[in-house]
Amino acid sequence: MELSKRVQEMQFSPIRKFNPIAIEAEQKGKKVYHLNIGQPDIETPPEFMEAIRAYEPKVIAYGESGGLPELQDAIIGYYKKIGVDLERKNIIVTTGGSEALMMSFLNILNEGDQVMMAEPFYTNYNTFALEAGGSVAPITASADDGYQYAKRELLEKSLTPNTKAIACISPGNPTGNVLTLDDMKVICEFAKDHDLWVMADEVYREFVYDGRKLASFGQLSEYADRVILIDSVSKRFSACGARIGCVISKNDEFMSGIMKMAQGRLCSSTIDQIGAAALYSVPDSYYKAVNEEYCARRDTIHAELMKIPGVVCQKPGGAFYMTVKLPVEDAEDFLMFLLTEFDDNGETVMYAPASGFYATKGIGKDEIRIAYILKKEDLKRAAELLGLGLKAYKAKGNK
Repeated sequence: MELSKRVQEMQFSPIRKFNPIAIEAEQKGKKVYHLNIGQPDIETPPEFMEAIRAYEPKVIAYGESGGLPELQDAIIGYYKKIGVDLERKNIIVTTGGSEALMMSFLNILNEGDQVMMAEPFYTNYNTFALEAGGSVAPITASADDGYQYAKRELLEKSLTPNTKAIACISPGNPTGNVLTLDDMKVICEFAKDHDLWVMADEVYREFVYDGRKLASFGQLSEYADRVILIDSVSKRFSACGARIGCVISKNDEFMSGIMKMAQGRLCSSTIDQIGAAALYSVPDSYYKAVNEEYCARRDTIHAELMKIPGVVCQKPGGAFYMTVKLPVEDAEDFLMFLLTEFDDNGETVMYAPASGFYATKGIGKDEIRIAYILKKEDLKRAAELLGLGLKAYKAKGNK
């Protein structure tokens, strides 16, 4: 017996595959500062649990496959505030943004089709594309200009005969790159000219800094027939474990295909949807406070990283990630050293090696992704440990 070729081609997540080693280190008494996973420590708004506590049905019943109407209406109200008009038929609630992405790939890809995407990108896109029989066609962006890729010549260069869609994460994971509305128009016009879908992953939409303005592909109504929006409560409301996301489109044929899959898995969690609907009632002051906190965390860790000799990192414009180039040949080997051989006063640090965020083989081996989701004092200590770890790693003759 053997597994499918499809699953054999998949990789383990570089974000999670070192977790067992970190757990072993912690069991031996080390404190590990986790910069590897985008799990915020900001408290989930109390509205979530308050709504669940007030929900007292006699039976926890199946919900509608497209989502509870009260959650769809809450999502409609949220989007109206940012200039996007939706109806319930435009929204299908999913089990997290991951299911929204998986369903979308399955809905548009045939065997051998490709999705264009700027690399480095959120590693699970490789998995989603492979599950649908496709693959990612990379647009290789550069750290020198903040990973900007909304350039017509760059897009044309990455186009292949099998390209079916272009996927965009804005603000970006793992780079923190932010697309402006003008950037989005460039991408949509390119997609229109080549008859491509535009898959817009906007789960970090509010987290834009330094005067940048919130922007959404959904605001470009002239391209609504080809735009697919992916959203989630995970990051916006620090509710990652709630596993509630949605796929949004005004293309009725596309949504009909998504509904077939939604009905096949019956429904998303009813209780989590009740809580998620309440999250959208938080005041605008909540978004402002969270934005300011992440911006301060970004500034803190970037300043500390710049003190480490040989480290290269552009300050990101959004989300809560940054891609960092280290003065090592192999970031995975260095991570193993940090978790198994190094500590300073019983403490060490963990990150996600960045090579798994690339589709192009052989690049990103000296890069890491950092998620600045810890308190500022913890980020300072984590950066200090990274610098101390580099010194100790080099002292052992490692390159």
